Amino acid sequence: MSIERRTFLGGLATAASAGRVLGANDRVRLGIIGNGGRGTHLIRMAQKAGGMEFVATCDAWDVRRSQACELIGTPVQQYEDYRKLLDRKDIDGVIVATLDHWHSRMTVDALHAGKDVFVEKPMTSVAEQGLEVVKAVRETKRLVQVGVQQRSYTHFKEAKERFFDTGAIGQVHMVRTLWNANGGYLTPVPPGMERKPEGLNWDAVLGWLPKREWDPKRYFNRFAYWDFSTGGQTGGLFVHMVDVVHWYLGLRAPVSAVALGGIYQYDDGRDTPDNVNFILDYPGNINVTFEATITDMIGKESADIVFMGSGGRLNIFRYGYKFLPAGSPDKPVTSAGSQEVAHMANWLDCIRTRKEPNANAVDGHYGAMACHIGNMAYKQKARVEWRKEWDV
Repeated sequence: MSIERRTFLGGLATAASAGRVLGANDRVRLGIIGNGGRGTHLIRMAQKAGGMEFVATCDAWDVRRSQACELIGTPVQQYEDYRKLLDRKDIDGVIVATLDHWHSRMTVDALHAGKDVFVEKPMTSVAEQGLEVVKAVRETKRLVQVGVQQRSYTHFKEAKERFFDTGAIGQVHMVRTLWNANGGYLTPVPPGMERKPEGLNWDAVLGWLPKREWDPKRYFNRFAYWDFSTGGQTGGLFVHMVDVVHWYLGLRAPVSAVALGGIYQYDDGRDTPDNVNFILDYPGNINVTFEATITDMIGKESADIVFMGSGGRLNIFRYGYKFLPAGSPDKPVTSAGSQEVAHMANWLDCIRTRKEPNANAVDGHYGAMACHIGNMAYKQKARVEWRKEWDV
């Protein structure tokens, strides 16, 4: 982190900017950094939420910048260097939708430039970065919303109130999480991209990572590589699910983690596991498991969070939920899914009201840390215990 901080803070102002004072009806002015698949999705989410306007976009590849501008539909300034976007005083909030290794650095820089931030998950790519982000939030008094959108789905909030806040779930000692069959982890290199495009700044993509020659597999299938993602399926998928577990059960730091898995199916140059299992134990005698595979690519029933309580069992994810009461399992309580746009709408509302977002930087730190400690266990092939220096 010290190398990253010295190298990329550059000439950026470290004092918090007051920013514009927004009224209830003012349009929030946004910039977005990272215009790939997730970035364009978040542009659409912001447009659906309304009450905002994009004024700037940034990406290391000119093609993606142009595509983002076309999607936005109104004239916006394009930047290759994200720091120039942050220099603008007329931007209220910044969406960070880059590769994982840039999330924390750009978030910290944006906070110190006086911007509120929506950062994609995981908020960090290594353990120490979470403390940097939380420190910057506290110093600048700006807001961070982490892209674990389940925090804002109506049916997720309803299930928490209905089964956990009332105590109906009873005592929970085990939670199973699984997410299999994710095609995004097998993204091929598009034809013609074996040679780096002229308008793509590869050094800017790498940032603080060690320099390497153009690698189209890394660029287009980032989840297959540790340096461009946070363990692949762990930082990409488990982070969503363990955040729900933390939220529902009031958890933060696990006691320890163990992991197994490996590259069993796809010997294609990847270094993150294509099959992986975690077990994390938490205070209060709670075990949380995670399983993910890209061997079985049948989508139906491929993702779920299962809370096993003395009062009943709750299955929940984006499809909705089903609660089976312990005494009457033949009378399930069910609900359909709800809308992802609510998470972006919550952040935009918080920019105006200065309320705390649904998924703040502390939440983002502990959710990412659950992935980091599991990844450490996987790499070390040993049980890894929580360290006090990871607390915030």
